[in-house]
Amino acid sequence: MRYRVQHITRYAYGSPVELAAHMVHLRPRMQPWQTVISESIVTDPMPARRTDGLDHFGNHVTWLFLDLPHADFEVTSEAIVEVDRWPPGDAAATPNWESVVEAARSPEGWDAAEFQFGTKMAPIDADTREYVSQSFTPGRPVLEALLELNERFYTDFRFRSGVTTISTPVSQVMQRREGVCQDFSHAMVSGLRGIGIPARYTSGYIRTKPPPGQVKRQGADQSHAWVGCWLGPEYGWIDVDPTNGILIRDEHVLLGWGRDFSDVSPVRGVILGGGDHSVLVSVDLEPVDEGAEAYTTPT
Repeated sequence: MRYRVQHITRYAYGSPVELAAHMVHLRPRMQPWQTVISESIVTDPMPARRTDGLDHFGNHVTWLFLDLPHADFEVTSEAIVEVDRWPPGDAAATPNWESVVEAARSPEGWDAAEFQFGTKMAPIDADTREYVSQSFTPGRPVLEALLELNERFYTDFRFRSGVTTISTPVSQVMQRREGVCQDFSHAMVSGLRGIGIPARYTSGYIRTKPPPGQVKRQGADQSHAWVGCWLGPEYGWIDVDPTNGILIRDEHVLLGWGRDFSDVSPVRGVILGGGDHSVLVSVDLEPVDEGAEAYTTPT
């Protein structure tokens, strides 16, 4: 499936910003199953200095520095991406989850080990650990348990925007059983790490208008979030979407991953001046192959 993606972030400041430095995660990541055909980032006003590179996790990152006064700031990312992700195979054939925990603590798991530890946004939490443990029973195949857990998040939690913020703690999300994709992803990551399974927070986009006969997806208010889970050295990483209760296939476009949202925030930075400000974000995801109309979701 080939997609055209456009992500626009607009800031309107109450007073001029004198200086600004922004760090932007808006360039899709190449993977064996995802090909980035073209991509660009344009800002208004233009930066005095721009640097493109990779962060600690291998995600594309762009640093922008503006040194002239400005009352508004807009950053637009556009890309054409081709996604062709294959199914993971027989869940019952995967190793038991306890062996995955041990592998992550061995030299075989060197690249997954850092995703076993809690963070500020996805801490090791007793409630999430207990919730995850209901699916990860002794000796159970890791993918079989993960798929059940993913379905439970979809059925037990209600997608509802406006009831949480990005700073809402995981413990509150578990009590309320409602929120948005970032909340559910942080909660699942927290619980998986709580039992020792490496898990990472993943950022990207989802096609919310599905092919004929399939249900509408939730979670494209700005960008989407889901969970990557390590299944051991033989199977590697697999991604699941707890907001929609599905495996990541050809409906998702990947931007990058980290320990939690703070590692892959689309736009973050420091400004001098500005006063009160407002932010407007819109995401268009257009399946190029189907000649469909763009799907715009302003916030």
